[in-house]
Amino acid sequence: MTSHPEETPMTAPIADLATYIDHTLLKPEATRADVERLIAEGAELGTYSVCISPSFLPVQLPEGLKLAVVCGFPSGKHHAEVKAAEAALSVAQGADEIDMVIDVGAAVEGRYDIVESEIRAVRAAAPAPTVLKVIIESAALSDEAIIAVCEAAVNAGADFVKTSTGFHPAGGASAHAVELMKRTVGDRAEVKASGGVRTRAAAEEMIAAGATRLGLSSSRDILADRTAAGDY
Repeated sequence: MTSHPEETPMTAPIADLATYIDHTLLKPEATRADVERLIAEGAELGTYSVCISPSFLPVQLPEGLKLAVVCGFPSGKHHAEVKAAEAALSVAQGADEIDMVIDVGAAVEGRYDIVESEIRAVRAAAPAPTVLKVIIESAALSDEAIIAVCEAAVNAGADFVKTSTGFHPAGGASAHAVELMKRTVGDRAEVKASGGVRTRAAAEEMIAAGATRLGLSSSRDILADRTAAGDY
């Protein structure tokens, strides 16, 4: 589990806020040069990790910077076996953390057994100490479905539940969803807020609601208290 200094999140200094951040680049048009710039910037800013697409693996990281890689991204409409194979390959190529997308449609239909089964498949393919984050697309789900999917994720051995891919038209993270997710998982898992967090105030609001990790693509702007232009 991620630990942070005992400070009030709303007044945390910039250096501390950076340690919550997965500095993220998931645009389809991203190039290897873009990823290299992301890694350099993450190291400069002191972010917890960088989060990238699996096709860029392997990459070289400076000491102390973790590597998160997405899985089944962004739709989640992949066979569980494919998600598991993708996760296993990413870990073999250096990933410290896997951010997998659930089958959101299955959650909408209330087929939570399907959701739990696919999370278990990925967990088996990427066992501890790999950190497994489960992206639920909270903006597309009812509160009832958010609770049920978070329970499924915990039952399947996930380390985090994560709000959003940042690609869904329903939207990204909200303080309400983060608070509900944290209340559901309690101390059994952590919460990552991602998608649509474009200001420092919004980032701090997510932490106050219970997030211990933030997925941000415009980390430099947010750390400098400038409104970010990006959508993620």
